[in-house]
Parts: sequence; C-alpha cells; structure tokens
Amino acid sequence: MEKIVLDTNILIEILKNNPLVVSVFNQTSSKFAISSISAMELYYGARDKKELQKLKKFITFFDTIELDTTTSTTATLLIEMYAKSHSLTIPDALIAATSMKHSYPLWTLNVKDFHYIDGLNLFAPECIETLKVK
Repeated sequence: MEKIVLDTNILIEILKNNPLVVSVFNQTSSKFAISSISAMELYYGARDKKELQKLKKFITFFDTIELDTTTSTTATLLIEMYAKSHSLTIPDALIAATSMKHSYPLWTLNVKDFHYIDGLNLFAPECIETLKVK
C-alpha cells in the first residue's frame, strides 16, 4: 500500500482538529509517513515541555522517515535549482527529497512551495484546495 508523506502544515491542522483535513485524513486508505524534518519543526514550535511531550506522542502514530545520504544529496540539488528562483527553504527541500526518494506523494497545504519541483508527486484532495495556511 502506498504511503503519503505529510507536510508539517498538515500535521498542525490535524493537531488543531481542522475538520476538512481530518476528514480527508480519515477517509484516505493510504498509510501516512512524516519526514524527521517535520518532527523537528513540530518540536521547535512547541510552547513548553508539556506540549513537546504531547507532540512526541503524536508523531508515534506515523512512520518517521529519517534522513540519509540520498535524501540529503537530492535536497542539496533542489536548493541549487530552486532556492533563488522559487525561495525553496532547506526544510521544504528536505521534506520534498524525502517524498521523492521513496516515490511517495507529499500532502501539503502549501502547494505553491512545491508544485514546481520536477519528480515530486503532490497529494492534493480537491475538497481542501481552497484551505489556506495562515
């Protein structure tokens, strides 16, 4: 069964119990994975140790894909190609490279941050196309 890599913004919307995101999440038959970068981003954004513990428990529900040489090399190439032309950030490059290495689609609410990357398949349910990350 194919997995879908969840971008950090999807994880945040699940934590906020966003009804549109949670509905798609619950109705999707694929398994879900996250990049270790998304885990780091969540931990970095934790307000305190109590929230950090909640986040650590939350991410155990997903397969976490750790960085490796191939992912790092791909992310570096993506930065070379897109950092100046499209403002691709290092975390986004690493998350995209994680998805690409495993040929898993990436589910993000920030399609504009990824749509130009050749070889990256985006999971974009139509019912939430208009949902914007604030």
